[in-house]
Amino acid sequence: MRFRAPEGQRLYREFLGTLGAGGLAGLPVPLVCTFGFSVHTVATRQNWDIHRDRHGEFPESFLRGALFSALVRAMVRGALAFYSHTAALGLRVVAIMPPQRVPTMADAQAFHAAQDVVRDEVAARGVEIVDLRARVTDRSGDQRPAFCQPDDPIHGNLAFGRLVVSELLDRGL
Repeated sequence: MRFRAPEGQRLYREFLGTLGAGGLAGLPVPLVCTFGFSVHTVATRQNWDIHRDRHGEFPESFLRGALFSALVRAMVRGALAFYSHTAALGLRVVAIMPPQRVPTMADAQAFHAAQDVVRDEVAARGVEIVDLRARVTDRSGDQRPAFCQPDDPIHGNLAFGRLVVSELLDRGL
């Protein structure tokens, strides 16, 4: 396993060194990861404008269709390859779904549909998914303010982080 960016590679090697592992196969602990779940970038409005009808709407089945899924998979192919690699190594991997925050540069419909595609693809690779949506969102599917980082359109706050840690502990990590 090698990361393309030098800083990513350095951090990866430091992480492995801290755990006394020469590579992922030697990890003595489960791996907690968020790779691929930054779907706000996948959901950037300009990525999807071409797929809208003349009224600015997505065709009814588009966001659940094969083309949309294929495009999302292509956009997160590096993350999916990583999860496939960890599965081949037999590692226990737990992926955490993102806070339900959709910045203005992203399309909310594409965001929610894309994260479902990513979640399903990652789970199909044997990864356990931490999905806190039922606990942190309102009826519209948006993250409730009690779990939002103020003045940050993407991240959750400390209360959200505590829920993540609690869920990880409940899973024996």
